[in-house]
Amino acid sequence: MDILAKLQNLLDEHGWTRYRLSKESGLSEETLTNIFKRGSIPSLYTLQSICNGFKITLSQFFAENEMIEVTPELKELFDNWKYLTPSQKEAVINIIKEMKIK
Repeated sequence: MDILAKLQNLLDEHGWTRYRLSKESGLSEETLTNIFKRGSIPSLYTLQSICNGFKITLSQFFAENEMIEVTPELKELFDNWKYLTPSQKEAVINIIKEMKIK
């Protein structure tokens, strides 16, 4: 992933300047200029601040494809999945497949 291209893409999508991003993210305009002009990769802390400015998570920033929202029902399923034995997991998958067919 080209982080700088992704950052520029987000600026373009929002119609923002680096100045606006600096205000939204709490970073200095100089920091952002250094990232873009020098082609330096931002630290994780800086990237988190940038994501906060865009109101996205780091996961959303790095997602290559469309993200799937984890609903409360899916979260409950995922949380409980880890406690199942392999045979129980297989049974659950088979039940879901059977329900899907009908």
